[in-house]
Amino acid sequence: MTAFRYRRAALALTAAAVLPLTLTACGGDDSSSDAAADKSSSSAPAEEKSSAPAEGTPADGPFGPACATVPKDGAGSFDGMAQDPVATAASNNPALSTLVTAVKKAGLVDTLNNAQNITVFAPTNDAFAKIPKADLDKVLADKEMLTNILTYHVVGEKLSPTQLESGTYDTLQKSPLTTKGSGENYTVNDTSKVVCGNVPTANATVHIVDTVLMPKS
Repeated sequence: MTAFRYRRAALALTAAAVLPLTLTACGGDDSSSDAAADKSSSSAPAEEKSSAPAEGTPADGPFGPACATVPKDGAGSFDGMAQDPVATAASNNPALSTLVTAVKKAGLVDTLNNAQNITVFAPTNDAFAKIPKADLDKVLADKEMLTNILTYHVVGEKLSPTQLESGTYDTLQKSPLTTKGSGENYTVNDTSKVVCGNVPTANATVHIVDTVLMPKS
């Protein structure tokens, strides 16, 4: 009977000694699991944020479908155009060669290059091609008429996309033009679409348009 009591006491002591070790081991496993979960959570890649402007939000840099045709490097690229005054910058862009010819015929190269903080709505070659050839030849041959048309494409301040949303601006020709739109879609005088906007040059902001603007007076 005494021996039996000794055995029960020994078993109780053994159980008391083993139980804390078992609990410690279990607790250690939980800690390891928590640490692994934390590590896994912290190492998970953060959700990428889109850099594209939200619909209706003005773009910060050049925008529009025709921007894809601008050379990627060299003097005619966006970086290259930003280094030159506007008439020189336009001469390096193949899509503006007809405009550059017209500016030279009108004797406006120095006027545009020496102006400060202006906006030029620059018609593409395709914009000039919309004009019947006989009429375009007539305009190119008449310096006064040509100057009248070209200076109507120039505003005496830099216009950001936000300012294009709804505005009326005086031109160097003295007649006003109007703009409206949002995001990356803008029109001038309700007819000419901005196809590559917000292009910087050394002294101007250029908004390339798909239709030649005609003065109202």
